[in-house]
Amino acid sequence: MSGHSKWNNIKNKKAVEDSKRSKVFTKIAKDIRTAVRVSGNADPNSNSSLRVAMEKAREANMSNDHIKRAIDRGLGKGTAGSLEEVNYEAYAHGGVGFLIITRTDNHQRTGAEIRNIVETDGGSLGGPGSAMFLFTRVGGEYQVTIPFEVSDQKQWDAVQNLVDELEAHDDVEAVYINAIKVG
Repeated sequence: MSGHSKWNNIKNKKAVEDSKRSKVFTKIAKDIRTAVRVSGNADPNSNSSLRVAMEKAREANMSNDHIKRAIDRGLGKGTAGSLEEVNYEAYAHGGVGFLIITRTDNHQRTGAEIRNIVETDGGSLGGPGSAMFLFTRVGGEYQVTIPFEVSDQKQWDAVQNLVDELEAHDDVEAVYINAIKVG
């Protein structure tokens, strides 16, 4: 007699909806933090990218408290404390190099969470310099200097899934990979 509990069905539906909503809120909060951090301005009247991000937040029914916390975090103040930029280097299954740029108030927590995400997908976190040589910093962005060709669709999908999981993390600002799809 499976499926006879109305409460269980409601609980499962709510869990799925909450998971989707959480991903949307995380992405919007990251957009708000980035808009504030790049411009250094928390006024939506003079910061158009912040205004657009706040409009998206309101469309998604994000509370004003969440929006304010994201703005404070982008400014580096509030309960979160000051944010520091920490880079993590990793290799995915098959040898694809990753450079993961984070902004966090607690690098030990973030490091453990990043390691868990990478290792769950069959990769490994490397030490300083283990993957950095694959990239060159040009302005504020990183560019690939040593590309890794991926011709297997299954491996490419695994790399893309790992990138998506990393980008969904609240503290991750950017993820760079040296993989290029061939064929």
